[in-house]
Amino acid sequence: MQKVNWGIIGLGSIVHQFASGFNHVANAKLLAIASRNNYKINKFKNNFEITQNFCFSDYESLLENNDIDIVYIALPTFLHYEWIVKSLNASKNVLVEKPATINSYEIEKIKKKYYKEKFIFTEAFMYLYHPQIKKLFELIKSGEIGELIFMESFFGKDILNKKSIFGFKKKKKINPKNRIFNKDMGGGAILDLGCYPVSLSTFVASINKKVSFEKIEIFNKNIDIGPTDVDIDSYVNFKFENGFISRIGASFCKNLGHKTQIFGKKGKLIIEDTWTANPPKIILKKENKEEIIFDFDFRENIYSYEIESLSDLILNGKKKIFLD
Repeated sequence: MQKVNWGIIGLGSIVHQFASGFNHVANAKLLAIASRNNYKINKFKNNFEITQNFCFSDYESLLENNDIDIVYIALPTFLHYEWIVKSLNASKNVLVEKPATINSYEIEKIKKKYYKEKFIFTEAFMYLYHPQIKKLFELIKSGEIGELIFMESFFGKDILNKKSIFGFKKKKKINPKNRIFNKDMGGGAILDLGCYPVSLSTFVASINKKVSFEKIEIFNKNIDIGPTDVDIDSYVNFKFENGFISRIGASFCKNLGHKTQIFGKKGKLIIEDTWTANPPKIILKKENKEEIIFDFDFRENIYSYEIESLSDLILNGKKKIFLD
């Protein structure tokens, strides 16, 4: 079977989980890695059987290699724009860790310059490729809960407080050099976690009717800024032009979980674990009845669905600059 060759730029902690996904797909191969940290290269190379000639100590050398079909950019957010542009200029398909850029200005520049190019360029929202979300979209399209009215979606974990031996919460000391708390590096709960419910909200809002994302009304904002000048607890409502409203929340100081609820005129759909599907399950509540309508065995690595789907698009020549 023909395989798509992948290269990875940046070897942060998330990359190990992503790379393990190649063990569960037949149409893709992790061929190359690039890092400026030799220790990380050697450790990663041994764990994932990357040959030495495909281990690069600079990112440019990986992009110059003609054997690589697509690159996964796993660098800190503030470096994304530079390496997206360089990757597309090198005629590589691109999967970039979320969020794609540190601000809307950068993403608009990419869209304007590369929109007509026939390359895949998309963000690494792995949950969108999982059968759980595909089933969710099918249920909404089929009218199972009727016309959509409202949804709420959250992503939050308390990483700023720890419990003492007496059970009381004690605030942890924030490291301003940690990327998630560093404003210049794209830190904050909104960029790090909030991008997940924001992305799902825009997809759900446009399932049955295309909407203009330039006409979204934002209200009921509640944002708590931490000591390093990034948000640590944030909530907002979106109202789309078709009247659909989404309430989203992202937090570093509250255990909000991964739950999503979508309300229609005939019922509602509930997902307890939206982002990692562990376990995958969709609950339908309708006419005073509750039914589990999606519940199946979990593939060991959620990233494998993303790798498999994008590799299939490349193999079938279905390339476009944005996947939407």
